[in-house]
Amino acid sequence: MRKNYVYLLRCADGTLYCGWTTDLQARTEAHNSGKGAKYTRSRLPAELVWWEEFEDRHEALSREWHIKRMTREEKQALIRSGPGAGKAERNE
Repeated sequence: MRKNYVYLLRCADGTLYCGWTTDLQARTEAHNSGKGAKYTRSRLPAELVWWEEFEDRHEALSREWHIKRMTREEKQALIRSGPGAGKAERNE
């Protein structure tokens, strides 16, 4: 079964980008080669700074939606919690 990930990238201009994927490494490489999201293309390089893992695609998409509505400060708190952190404590 494929894992699903929600992730945050820190772009070269300091902004944060949130997305989802089934392959973190390939998706980060796609962003940095200019083949990722339109948003990141003009803000390269982008660094993977945080992610969460999900068994279900729907859960990942729901989490992405919620994160995109967070403030920058809330996203920074996720990053400080560490990569992959928060999965066990989340009950959305």
